[in-house]
Amino acid sequence: MDLFSNTNYNFTKWRWHALAFSAILIVLGIVQIARHGLPLGIDFSGGTIVVLKFQQPTSEEAVRTALDTIPGEKVVQQYGDASANEVLVRLPQAQQTEQGTSLEQGATQVLNAVRAANLGTFEVISTEIVGPVIGKDLQRKGLYATFASILGITLYIAFRFRLSFAIGAIAATLHDVIVTLAVLTFFGYELSLNVIAAILTITGYSVNDTIVIFDRVRENFRTMRGASLEHQVNTSVNQTLSRTIITAGTTFLSVLALYIFGGEVLEGFAFTMLVGIVSGTYSTVFIASAIAIALSKNEANTPAAPSASARSASDRPRRRERRNA
Repeated sequence: MDLFSNTNYNFTKWRWHALAFSAILIVLGIVQIARHGLPLGIDFSGGTIVVLKFQQPTSEEAVRTALDTIPGEKVVQQYGDASANEVLVRLPQAQQTEQGTSLEQGATQVLNAVRAANLGTFEVISTEIVGPVIGKDLQRKGLYATFASILGITLYIAFRFRLSFAIGAIAATLHDVIVTLAVLTFFGYELSLNVIAAILTITGYSVNDTIVIFDRVRENFRTMRGASLEHQVNTSVNQTLSRTIITAGTTFLSVLALYIFGGEVLEGFAFTMLVGIVSGTYSTVFIASAIAIALSKNEANTPAAPSASARSASDRPRRRERRNA
């Protein structure tokens, strides 16, 4: 399906504006994280989460007041739809041991405090308990998975393209990760295993989109030798525009349905994916191409080459021409 035929939008014209916008967003995100820290979910920080369902409407403030007898910081918030009368209570993990009794103590304290406050009949929907040792282990494995994914992508891109285009693709991937973390911080989402899974997914999504456009640049170089690199890149983006819009649009709509109807458990994952899809499409068109063009100014006017053998093969016709001359 070809949604856009013979388009000639000047995407490269706005590359410096896009770089400036991304730089501002990244700086704001870094400042936000530096001031408030990166919010960690229970998977990484450890603690206790109890979800209570009341038979009658019960305010968050009433539950929060009932928990005043429990020392330490507590988080009380509505869980799911307001009509469901469900409240989530989270307690940080104060103990530094993994003993079963100490881990279950927080959940028991919550239930006893709510019963003592006479807030009406309720039932426990779910209880999630993660100890500090397990939380640190999951945090370490999450970091390893992220770094291993980025390293693998970096090696693949470095092998597939010339240095300038490889750097552009890698920079776009890192851009998507940082921008996604910044937006998650702005909207108060916690970093959990689901969010890590979404970040790993969008890195692959972004790289795939970038490679499609860069492959088209390589093809156009053979037929547009007299054109400038900016024109070659701009033409390639326009030629793949239908594919980009269809792929990003269908994926976005699918994840949007998951965000709306998936419930609280999948909300963080779906929101991360939504941000990543938008950022990945944007970075492919503007960030990766802009960096590749800027770095290619000092290189030979060959945008991409998959291997040394392919480069030597492309040089053979030139050698024959020299002999004929």
